[in-house]
Amino acid sequence: MMIRGIVRISIYVAILSAILILLQELLGTDPKALIQTTLLAMTPLALAAAGEALNQRAGMVNIGIEGIFAISAIAGVYMAEVLGNGYLGLLFGGLVGALIGFIMAVVSIYGKADQIIMGMGLNIAAMGITPFLLRAIWGFPGLHLPPKEVLIQRLDIYGFQISIVTIAAIVIAIALHIILHKTYLGLWIKAAGEAPEALDAAGHNVNMIRMITPTIGGFLAGLGGAFMPLDFFGSITKEFTAGRGFIALACVISSNLEPMGSLGFALIFGLADALAPVIAITPGVKESVPYQFILALPYIVTLAVVAIAVKGRKLPRALGIPYSRE
Repeated sequence: MMIRGIVRISIYVAILSAILILLQELLGTDPKALIQTTLLAMTPLALAAAGEALNQRAGMVNIGIEGIFAISAIAGVYMAEVLGNGYLGLLFGGLVGALIGFIMAVVSIYGKADQIIMGMGLNIAAMGITPFLLRAIWGFPGLHLPPKEVLIQRLDIYGFQISIVTIAAIVIAIALHIILHKTYLGLWIKAAGEAPEALDAAGHNVNMIRMITPTIGGFLAGLGGAFMPLDFFGSITKEFTAGRGFIALACVISSNLEPMGSLGFALIFGLADALAPVIAITPGVKESVPYQFILALPYIVTLAVVAIAVKGRKLPRALGIPYSRE
């Protein structure tokens, strides 16, 4: 299973490399800069998707990633400025995401709340909370630029810049894949989503597992949310998430709930995100194609990939269904 996942990722990388070479010839772009932007755009998607893949394997679903991105980003930037350390801001953003995931798990497990509706409610609430907090904390409802000293410094490898968070996202996806398919914990997680009554009969606490996975998923989504203003963008606006939470969900579904597979799809969407502004300013294109249509490229790619990849996908039998011992 691990070898198959590595082969799949290698195929994605090979395809993306071929695309980059072709684009260099057609558009005259710098492939190094495009790869750097692709990896940055991939990172929050990969983090959130890997956590949500684990979460859905356990029978829980959280479509509120968009909301977690927004709230944890503000929390992360605020704490980074208070403590004067971007890494502590990242950690705090992750903890805020974990808290949100934990609360949603408790309400859904013990309050029998509909998980889809909760996620939708979180996304809608975040739309209002984000501009409110921007104004309440920094006095501007639309934009805030964190001080440069709290931004995450990227690693420079022979002129190629890569974020340490990007490396962590790749390692986390691999680690979760190993946990899911090579350990007893992974077996229990999959059983919680596929046959919770059998897991309960074997003496394991289904609800405990179903509380742990949304907390982990929330932490990784919160980490991705804080990463965007503290590294990727270097700023925070009221609409900075731009649907990336839903793209992360598309990575999860397209990969058939596989953490390493979701990493590959995050690469594809990251490339589409990086390409959009490059194509938009290409001579011959910018005069004939509306700018707004080009910027919609990541979302068009998302719809196309999901429409193709979702065929034949099998979700856990007990996904989204609260478990009650009979």
